[in-house]
Amino acid sequence: MGAMSDSTHPTPPSGLRRREVITGGAAGLGALVLGTRAVAAARATIPPSARIAASCVLSPEMTEGPYWIDEALTRRDVTENVRGMPLVLRLTVVHATSCRPIRGADVEIWHAAPDGEYSGFDGSSGTRYLRGHQKSDAAGRVRFDTVFPGWYRGRTPHIHLKVHAGGEEVHTGQLFMGEKVTRAVYRTRYYASRGQADTSHASDMIYRDGGARSTLRIRRRSGGRKGYVGRLELGVTT
Repeated sequence: MGAMSDSTHPTPPSGLRRREVITGGAAGLGALVLGTRAVAAARATIPPSARIAASCVLSPEMTEGPYWIDEALTRRDVTENVRGMPLVLRLTVVHATSCRPIRGADVEIWHAAPDGEYSGFDGSSGTRYLRGHQKSDAAGRVRFDTVFPGWYRGRTPHIHLKVHAGGEEVHTGQLFMGEKVTRAVYRTRYYASRGQADTSHASDMIYRDGGARSTLRIRRRSGGRKGYVGRLELGVTT
């Protein structure tokens, strides 16, 4: 797999779809945080056993990008033997207005490999590494075992995702990593030969749509295990 450049990227579709752009109204809604009283009232209706640290924030919508592939690979481990820094994604899907976890939501991720390539666009249409789906459990949680995403020209490193609930697509977004962690990872084996990413968060217009609300909370794995764990809550409307 060779590193991508802008010249190898497929041209994104020209049609404007809900999941590709944010209308003025949706952008405003995406920034909505419920008032303190509303949050307290919502949480009061949730049994203590089901309560989680919900922020009741609608996750920002972001572009799907040109590398999505319609597939149904339900699996926790999406690496397909791609080598890189291990990254465990732990995501929680909740209703943005009630903070209640959503059971059975279909969460899909896809992202670039350490060399900057996406499966299916690496010269071999049959590849599907670093892509997969998971169904959320009773607490709204899903887990993916993957590797830290690589970078390609013009974008800050990121992970794409979609959420479906009740048979409908309810969220299309992207996940980001803190730049300090990213720089450290890119100095390690499997990444160092490509150097550091050429685009910072501040220079990435798509990152600006999500910012901290779409940035994973990352820590090193415990028990001496190599890699990182990234967590984020996804607030959606159904």
